[in-house]
Amino acid sequence: MSRNDMHKLSRETPVAALETPHVTTNPLTPSPTTTGAQMYTFLEKLFPICRSITGDGVRQTHGLIKAELPNLNIQEIPSGTRCFDWTIPPEWNIRDAYLLDPAGKKIADFKKTNLHILNYSTPINTQLSLEELQDHLYSLPEQPDVIPYSTSYYDKRWGFCLAHNERKALKSGTYRAFIDSSLEPGHLTYSDLVVPGQTEQEILISTYTCHPSLANNEASGPTVATFLAKWLLEGAPHKYTYRFLIGPETVGPIVYLSKHLVHLQKNVIAGFNLTCVGDNRAYSYLPTRQGDTLADRIGKHVLSHIAPDFKRYSFQDRGSDECQYCSPNVNLPVVNLMRSKFLTYPEYHTSADNLDLVSAEGLLGALHVHQRAIESLENNATYKATTICEPQLSRHNLRPSLGATKGLSSYYKNISDILAYSDGRNSLLDIAEIIGCPLWELYAIATTIEDRGLLKRID
Repeated sequence: MSRNDMHKLSRETPVAALETPHVTTNPLTPSPTTTGAQMYTFLEKLFPICRSITGDGVRQTHGLIKAELPNLNIQEIPSGTRCFDWTIPPEWNIRDAYLLDPAGKKIADFKKTNLHILNYSTPINTQLSLEELQDHLYSLPEQPDVIPYSTSYYDKRWGFCLAHNERKALKSGTYRAFIDSSLEPGHLTYSDLVVPGQTEQEILISTYTCHPSLANNEASGPTVATFLAKWLLEGAPHKYTYRFLIGPETVGPIVYLSKHLVHLQKNVIAGFNLTCVGDNRAYSYLPTRQGDTLADRIGKHVLSHIAPDFKRYSFQDRGSDECQYCSPNVNLPVVNLMRSKFLTYPEYHTSADNLDLVSAEGLLGALHVHQRAIESLENNATYKATTICEPQLSRHNLRPSLGATKGLSSYYKNISDILAYSDGRNSLLDIAEIIGCPLWELYAIATTIEDRGLLKRID
């Protein structure tokens, strides 16, 4: 329960009604100590790094995250390692790249923006005609003023990405293409962090580090994940164990699942894939394949009270690491609670997905959504009423002795409803959905009723 909730509750409720309750204001309540400005500053550090599914840019990124999370466990898997149907590719690193026009002018320059290079380009140093060069250029006719982000991880190619208007303006002549890169046996880098809880049941938090300078689609996920982990580590003990995974999209979870599948299937009760959590134009929900897991229910519940106009998507709209976690032979309950969803906003996978697209407000909002989801999971208890018929609430200091003429305040109504629906089967989430109330407004009330001996926690 937030301070605002507590302040509202104190205005509505006589002091006597809250005398010496055992109020478990959960330590996982969204904290004001983290600011959006802090998150944005961290994202600015991640943004310019040239990342791919392997390489030194990925290592640099994980190093920045480890500086915030010292217990982060950075691991590397050798090229050629077989993981289910996939094989870890050679490691890619790039030092410089540019394209010179016939006059010697640079028209694509890696040092200006790493999006100018087809990600995973093989090394090249050659001269060729404009007609020959066209086979190695990538642009977006429908978005002629932005540079596209393009990749070729598993087939050897080289190329440059340009704004389409710039590409159309190229003149005939001889061009020089130079890419100083390497594709050699190396490693794929990923990290995990386990924050132990009081039980072995786990909440999985996954994000990725494999795109270069893309702000909402890339840097926002590791940013929110980092601050979410810091919040958990700085808080009081919690019930569940939290497992953070940070690696390249798609192949990262596949590698991790190849090593930990049995453990995860046994212990994970809910999970969240952090992607596209940086802008402030929308909130979006993408379900698990089943659509009715605990993670789905918690995700929809939180968004329905924080952002009632959130956009709902189908699992058919999948496209990130939920594809791996929710695949039929893995079947982990992982949902996406996003801002503007991947593939749906015009800046996606272009140079327009930059630092101007994301905001401190957007990052902090995404953090608070996931904090509320975790808080709700932690406090979703099931109770059973202990009395036959309704208890005399005024005798237990849970209702004024003076009868109300126009009904109960929301606080007293919530007391009555919790008691009415606590049959040993309904969880607090069930009750919150029945009565249309945010789950986080019921935690402290249920604990207060329990302390008065009127509820028994059965889970």
